[in-house]
Amino acid sequence: MATNPIAQFPAGFLWGVSTSAHQIEGAADAREPSVWDVFTAEPGRVKDGSTAAVACDHYHRYREDVALLADLGVDAYRFSVSWPRVSSPEGLDFYDRLVDELCAAGVRPVVTLFHWDLPVTLDWLERDTASRFAEYASVVAGRLGDRVAKWITMNEPAEHTLLGHALGVHAPGRRLMFDALPVAHHQLLAHGLAVRALRAAGAGDIGIANSHGPTWPASGTPEDVAAAEFYDVLLNRLFSDPLLLGRYPEGIGELMPGTPEDVATDLEVIAEPVDWYGINYYAPTRVGAPRGEAIEFGSLSLPAELPFSVREIEGHPMTDFGWPVVPEALTELLTGFHEHYGDRLPPVVVTENGCSYEGVEDRERIAYLDGHIRALHRAVEAGVDVRGYFVWSLLDNFEWAEGYARRFGLVHVDYTTLKRTPKASYGWLRDLLRARR
Repeated sequence: MATNPIAQFPAGFLWGVSTSAHQIEGAADAREPSVWDVFTAEPGRVKDGSTAAVACDHYHRYREDVALLADLGVDAYRFSVSWPRVSSPEGLDFYDRLVDELCAAGVRPVVTLFHWDLPVTLDWLERDTASRFAEYASVVAGRLGDRVAKWITMNEPAEHTLLGHALGVHAPGRRLMFDALPVAHHQLLAHGLAVRALRAAGAGDIGIANSHGPTWPASGTPEDVAAAEFYDVLLNRLFSDPLLLGRYPEGIGELMPGTPEDVATDLEVIAEPVDWYGINYYAPTRVGAPRGEAIEFGSLSLPAELPFSVREIEGHPMTDFGWPVVPEALTELLTGFHEHYGDRLPPVVVTENGCSYEGVEDRERIAYLDGHIRALHRAVEAGVDVRGYFVWSLLDNFEWAEGYARRFGLVHVDYTTLKRTPKASYGWLRDLLRARR
C-alpha cells in the first residue's frame, strides 16, 4: 500500500461516496410512509427489530454530514431522494437545502431517484407505477435540475426484484419467485421513461446504478455450468441486456407482461441511451446445480426450489457480512462487460463498492478499498472507460433487513447519541484524495 492508488487515475476522474435516503435520513414523521415502513413494522422482518424512523437523523444533521464530505475531499456525493418525502407537502425543501449546502462546500450532488423506498400507495407489479415514476422524476428535476448535473434513475432493480418480491426478505416482503419478473420489467420501463422525463426537463448526464458481479461455476460439470449461466442471466444480464442491447436474454422476453409486440415497444423505451452506466460491485458468486434443499447464504435463506444453489467461495478473506473479498473479480467484471457489450457500453462509473467491518480502527476496510481501487485501475489499463468510483458508504446506517448490525461507513455512528466519529478508513481516503491534488 506504499503508493497512492488514486494518483494513477486521470484528471477529471470522479471520486465520491454514496448513501440512500431511507438508510440515513430518519424524520419518518416528515414524509409519507414507504413499503419499508410497513415491512419493518412487522415482527421478525428485521433481525434486530429496528426501523429507520431515526436512522442517522441526516434530515436534521445534514450540515454536519456535508462538513464531513468537505473535509474528506471527495468530488461528489451520491444520495437518493425519498419518493415518499417528495409526496409530502414541502417535501423537496429538504433536498433544496441539502443541494445548496453541497454546492457551497464544493461537492457535486449526484441524485438517485429510487433506492427501494417505494410509496405505500404504489406497486411495481402494476405497470402504471412506471408512469408515476416518470412524473416524479420530472418534479424532482424541475426543482433541483439547476444545480444537479448528474442523475441516477434507479438503484439495483435486480435486488429489489429478487429480495423484495421473489424471496420476500426485503420490502414489500412478497415471495413470488419467478412470478416477480413483471417487477423487473416495470422497473426497467420506469428507468427508460424517467430518462426521457429528465431530458425533457433539461437534465443531462443520466445513468442507472445496477448491481453486478462475476458468476463462477462451482465446477466444470455441465450441471454446474448450466446453473451458473442461468444465475448470471437472472442477476446480471436480465438488467443489462435490455438497457444496453434493447433485448432480453433468450427465453426471458416471453415471460414478461404483455404481448410480444408490447414487450418490443417497451424495450425501445428501456433502451433509451444513457450517458454512463453505473455498476455496484461487492463480490463474485459461486453457483452450482440445485441440491434439493434450502441453503443459508450470508444473511439469506435460499429456497430449495431454485434451479441453482449458491456455494461458498473459499480461499479469500471474508467481511463481517460473510462476503468474500475478491478485488480481482472487479477487474474481471469490468473487462467482461467491455468485451460483451463493446461499443454499446457507455462510460462506466462504479457507483457502489464497500464492505462491512466493526470498529473505528478499521484496517480491514482500508485493505479492501486499496485492493479494489487498484483492481479498478487494472480495468482502466485494459481499456475499460471508467469515469468514477463511489465508496459505500459515508455513514454507518440502517442496513435493511440486517437493521443496525452491519457497518459499511467511513464514519462511525453511535445510534444512541448519533455522534459521528471518522474511522481510520476515512482518514486514509482523505489523505489519498489530498495527495492527488
